[in-house]
This record gives sequence, structure tokens and C-alpha cells, in this order.
Amino acid sequence: MTAIARHPGDTLENVMDDKALLDYYEAIERASEQMLQAARDGDWDSVVRLEGACAVLISQLKHAASQRALRPEEARLKTRIMKRILENDAKIRNLAEPWLEDLDRLLAGSPRQLH
Repeated sequence: MTAIARHPGDTLENVMDDKALLDYYEAIERASEQMLQAARDGDWDSVVRLEGACAVLISQLKHAASQRALRPEEARLKTRIMKRILENDAKIRNLAEPWLEDLDRLLAGSPRQLH
């Protein structure tokens, strides 16, 4: 798919910059979907690994976004993507709560041994 200038004064470079920003949001969304599936599967190691990948993407996105703002239509798409990411995050937290409670009980029942 080729990006085209859609607004007066747009250059191909500007449109590609917008696309690149949206690509970061979409990559973070895909990672959040993978995290949710891993959480559903009880694969918490993968959740943690994917969370690290998201952190890297978010850092890269912050840098890219500081260079350029999205146009209104891209901002609306970004908002929809962010809502889905937040929904996935809430579902992951709901799945993690019982696991964290089990971990707390396990740790509370095991006295620490000092060597």
C-alpha cells in the first residue's frame, strides 16, 4: 500500500511519518494482544517478555512522537488503538490477580531462611 498526500501541503515524507507513528501504536496493540493470550494460557514468562518488548516500543514511540504530531484523523485512530490496548491491559490484570494472590499466600506461608 502506498501512502499518498491527503492534505494541501502534505509531502510523502509527512504522510510516511504519520504512518510510522501509527505503526508503533499498532505494534504495541499487537504485543498487548499477545500478552493477553499468554496470560490466558498462564504463560507468565511470555507476559513479562512481551511487557519488556512493549516498553521498548513505547520508548521508541515517545521519541518519534516528540518529532511530529498526528493529524486529527490519525489521532482518532490512535485513540481507538489506545482504548483496545487499555482493554487488553485490564483483562491481563484480571487474569493476573488470582496468580498474584496465590504467590502472596505462598510467600506468606514460607518463612524466609537466612543463611
